[in-house]
Amino acid sequence: MKTKCIKCGFESEENLEKFRVPICNICFRFAPNSDDKFKEYASEKIESSCLYSFRKFSEIGNPQKRAMIKKASQGNFMSRAAFGYKIENKKLVPAENFREVQEIFEEFLNQNISLTQLAKKHNFSVNGLKKILTNFTYLGKIRFNNQIHQGNHQPLISSTLFNHVQNKLERLKLNKNCKIGE
Repeated sequence: MKTKCIKCGFESEENLEKFRVPICNICFRFAPNSDDKFKEYASEKIESSCLYSFRKFSEIGNPQKRAMIKKASQGNFMSRAAFGYKIENKKLVPAENFREVQEIFEEFLNQNISLTQLAKKHNFSVNGLKKILTNFTYLGKIRFNNQIHQGNHQPLISSTLFNHVQNKLERLKLNKNCKIGE
């Protein structure tokens, strides 16, 4: 079914969606990620014909990206297996160390332990640990092209645990950015 891009009016069966609004792949590339800014962006109309050269030259490499987006939207992983998973028959399945992922999330949430201490305990860098703590794969989801899709693999942690960890990470970030005396 063809849809019209809200920004330029380009009609296509391949239009994407952002904030539940149809948008072509060219306008999507420039669209802001916040709802308020997106509404403002979408209200500033542009003629579809003005984007012709972008459409023409963006076709190079596009079939591969479209195939990857389709693969992700069907719940298939896009790269190597995340820590705690392995690949069997082209599917992500829990690896022998999957319980360590659960331990990492629970220790971070429930113990008064720094990211550095937790990273050392599990033999990760702090950045590696942060990647684990923010990885949607552990929820049974696939993140690709700034979109999150339901995956075809078993989640290793609950959404409640994941959300609590995200809140704690956000609080740590806010505390780190606050200056004394504010």
